[in-house]
Amino acid sequence: MQKEQPDRNSTVGYVVSAWPRLSQTFVLTEIIALERLGLPLRIFSIKDPAEEPIHGNVAQVRAKVTYLSLWRHWKPIMGANLSLACFLPRLYFKNLLQALRYRRPAVVRGFFQAAYLADLLRREPVAHLHAHFSTAPTLVAMFASEMTGIPYSFTAHARDIYVDTQPELLRVEMQRAKTVITVSQYNRRHLSSQITPPANGKVQCIYNGLDLGQFRFRRPTRFDSSVPVILSVARLVDKKGLGDLIAAARILRERGCSFHLEIIGSGPLEQVLRAQIEQLGLRNRVTLLGAQPQKMVRLAYQRADIFVLPCIVTAEGDRDGIPTVLVEAMASGVPVVSTPVSGIPELINPERDGLLVEPNNPNLLADALDRLLGDPGLQNRLSRAARVKVEERFSSSHSASQLLSVFQHEGLREEKHAVV
Repeated sequence: MQKEQPDRNSTVGYVVSAWPRLSQTFVLTEIIALERLGLPLRIFSIKDPAEEPIHGNVAQVRAKVTYLSLWRHWKPIMGANLSLACFLPRLYFKNLLQALRYRRPAVVRGFFQAAYLADLLRREPVAHLHAHFSTAPTLVAMFASEMTGIPYSFTAHARDIYVDTQPELLRVEMQRAKTVITVSQYNRRHLSSQITPPANGKVQCIYNGLDLGQFRFRRPTRFDSSVPVILSVARLVDKKGLGDLIAAARILRERGCSFHLEIIGSGPLEQVLRAQIEQLGLRNRVTLLGAQPQKMVRLAYQRADIFVLPCIVTAEGDRDGIPTVLVEAMASGVPVVSTPVSGIPELINPERDGLLVEPNNPNLLADALDRLLGDPGLQNRLSRAARVKVEERFSSSHSASQLLSVFQHEGLREEKHAVV
């Protein structure tokens, strides 16, 4: 039997930075949830996959994946650019001149990738393009949209809007997009201030959703003889505040607290953090576990007594949106401690479903951890309320339904989308 082809009038092309990417599980979760709603997708990846653990749920994705990496696929990319330059010279060179105007190699590189994508879409059209991150993926989607007439939208997250994208370029991306999605109301207010008032309504907040079936709720329980586990899961970068967490661990040790801190993740600060652990004499109290597949992360939530992510705003303005790991920990029944940075207060109501402390303050962080370690009743109360919060506002099915409504409003054929 011949395989049924996706309806091109309802297919959405997802433009992502790298596929698959362990640190972007929210993109994977979103794609799986949309496919469950019956939305046909294609995935276009700006970069080739990295050498890192692969999330087990990638196997569930049915969408065809096409890689646009300039270095590995330069022959078909250059061929596509020559083809468009010959057959659509006015459109091609108009957009090339726009790319050159920004005087950034990354923009020109994105244009060449966009021309390749536009050539692919001439032969296999989609109804709509949606990009994740306002950096290279949205840049490629925007130029491809200009050369094909296919509308686009994008989801903005955190560093991409506060650090990595030129304000002028971000405004152009927003003005040309049909809709701009972002992951917190905090971000929505910021982005809305960047464009003219008549276009403010196009910026919408849709929270990153979680597949709650993947995260089993466990009441905080511990045998008296066991050492409490404090867990953090994060890329080892400045904005996660892990240096403050290690400093707080020293304070807890000096207070005589029993605990072991586990940090899952990899990143450029690994050697810096290892040196800090050695300098503070915490080798027996703090363990850096490196990047782990999602299955191992879920098991870590099950053995943890407290989850902590003391996010900060860096000197260059980098910050988190609403970290997915906080949502995962709350869904798993682990009481959480974080900071009121960016959109985190939209997830954590302090003293109700988690604790928030001032950023860049290891002493206050240690106080919060010490308090939780000594109060099982508080742990239980916070964890129960947190699970309810996640179920009500941060499920992947809810977020995917909101996103599907956006796509349908932009012209997709609605009759093809039914829960399967």
